[in-house]
Amino acid sequence: MHEVVKDYYGHQLRSSADLKTSACCDSSQVPQWLKPLLARIHPEVSARYYGCGLVCPPQLAGCRVLDLGCGAGRDVYALAQLVGEQGRVVGVDMTAEQLAVATRRQDYHRDAFGYAEDNVSFCKGYIERLDELDLESNSFDVIVSNCVVNLSPEKDAVLREVFRLLKPGGEFYFSDIYADRRVPVELRNDPVLYGECLGGALYWNDFLRLAYRHGFADPRLVEDHPIAVTDPALAAHTANIRFFSATYRLFKLEGLESACEDYGQAVIYRGTLADLTDAFILDKHHRIETGRVFPVCGNTWRMLHDSRLHSHFEFIGDFSRHFGLFEGCGGGLPFDRDAKTSGGACC
Repeated sequence: MHEVVKDYYGHQLRSSADLKTSACCDSSQVPQWLKPLLARIHPEVSARYYGCGLVCPPQLAGCRVLDLGCGAGRDVYALAQLVGEQGRVVGVDMTAEQLAVATRRQDYHRDAFGYAEDNVSFCKGYIERLDELDLESNSFDVIVSNCVVNLSPEKDAVLREVFRLLKPGGEFYFSDIYADRRVPVELRNDPVLYGECLGGALYWNDFLRLAYRHGFADPRLVEDHPIAVTDPALAAHTANIRFFSATYRLFKLEGLESACEDYGQAVIYRGTLADLTDAFILDKHHRIETGRVFPVCGNTWRMLHDSRLHSHFEFIGDFSRHFGLFEGCGGGLPFDRDAKTSGGACC
């Protein structure tokens, strides 16, 4: 499947207009704060964007970020502006044609951003073989990926390596395609379906098991939306399977529990994150308004307290007394259309 993906993204697709699904988000869905950043990115790089979500979490200034399956580098160059000149963004991709576009535009973006030196670098490699690259364990604050994990034939290895490379308190913030059931083997082996990110899409429950297995307790769904298969021939093949683009955040934290437990805790958001002065959105079920005492489970408390987000919150309570199951979180599934998605935007 590596060769199938290389051919599809290196030769068959010339721009996002060639895709056969609605997975690649249109410009009308881009949040206002992101538009000036994208406007500075070279048109050749933007044209080769094949992502399915927004992979720019808040509070990235000075961070070290890794982009898995960076392609031509659109997300890398957006993140480069968010981490600032003191931060660093590393992009990894296995497709030479995509990396060629990314690397030949490095000087252009350094000048456009007004940086004295590059704060980005690119590596040719496989996202399931990150141990073969010169990447130090526990060295990244944030790892992102945009519609690429589904393309890997070894998803276990991807999650294992992500956990290894993240710093304690670090975060894997990524968008991908999921299915409401396990994709049959004959569809998984179809080259076009695989290249279109459908053949390798995980059934949501299999993804959750995978995350737990590799140390990411309590995966949080940020947002989701259905994917339309716009090509009639592909739509006929996929039959009754429903596909969704979903953004998850997985924290590398000690002490997270398999359920949301109540310790009588709460947080108060200070409203100090850029472009998030009114509320902070942790996930689909947590929109925390500025200045409001917001009751949280122990896991949510740790995600905010033991991560780079700490300074933007006041924390109430500790873990000295347990009150049973916390009722306020809600699991949230990619096909849970009755659950209200709290803000966020696809890009």
